[in-house]
Amino acid sequence: MDDSGSTVPRRQLGRYLREIREEAHVTVSAAAKELEWSTPRIWRYETGQVSMHPNDVEAMCRVYGASRETIETMRALARETKAHGWWHSYGEAVEDWFKLYVGLEAAATKIRKYEADLIPGLLQTVEYMRELIAVDQPGLSETERQAKVDVRLRRQRLLARAVPKAPHLDLVLSEAVLRRPLRDRSAMVRQLDSLVVNGRRHNIRLRVLPLDAGLSRWASTGTFTMLDFPTEVREPEPTTIYMDGPCGAVYLDKTHEMQIYEDAWRSLVERALDEDESRELITEIAKEMTHGT
Repeated sequence: MDDSGSTVPRRQLGRYLREIREEAHVTVSAAAKELEWSTPRIWRYETGQVSMHPNDVEAMCRVYGASRETIETMRALARETKAHGWWHSYGEAVEDWFKLYVGLEAAATKIRKYEADLIPGLLQTVEYMRELIAVDQPGLSETERQAKVDVRLRRQRLLARAVPKAPHLDLVLSEAVLRRPLRDRSAMVRQLDSLVVNGRRHNIRLRVLPLDAGLSRWASTGTFTMLDFPTEVREPEPTTIYMDGPCGAVYLDKTHEMQIYEDAWRSLVERALDEDESRELITEIAKEMTHGT
């Protein structure tokens, strides 16, 4: 079965509810007042952050003056959001705000990612994971750290999935990421070697943005991920931009937002080395680190 769990129907439901509200010319604050809810609650529903009870969906639709047929359709979709993906079994090892992304990642057909600071989780070695987790959250117990490692390893299985077909990962890495070593430089060398190996997989395209490439368009965006979804379905998910930090995440899918990030992605790709040149540079940096140990 597909690992996308409740995420895609939840996103669809939220988008439909927002469209119904906007077509009814009802503001979020007005809806919240009528329903006696907080405005953040409605925002969480409309952005697919949480699942919804069918009765809450009906209450919202009634405020917006939706037809009975629309209400029944929305209630049915709400029931679909109750299904759970694999990530729910890891409990607190996966932050609540990250669960939405994991589900979207599992549903995507293509993942485009620019990484300015770190090796992305889908391609991290266990040694890299452990040091990153230890630096970010030094107060965790060994059991808690291992749980977070297990989550990342479980995510990595996505790229080897047979059914449904594994997504394509198109990655642009800043050269700075490659030159930022772990405390154990030999572990960093093994991470770089792993990148070279993974870069040869049929569904992974890895390119490096060299330090001397100059500024790319919209360079201020920093690290971001673009998720593309199946287009041959009746209600396709829009391409979604994802960015995160230690306190939460941002999801963007409006047309003008997509245009900016499509421009940013094209500019990065234009300045990046090709795949062969990228592997050569990664190999050279690994040799430099080996001689420096």
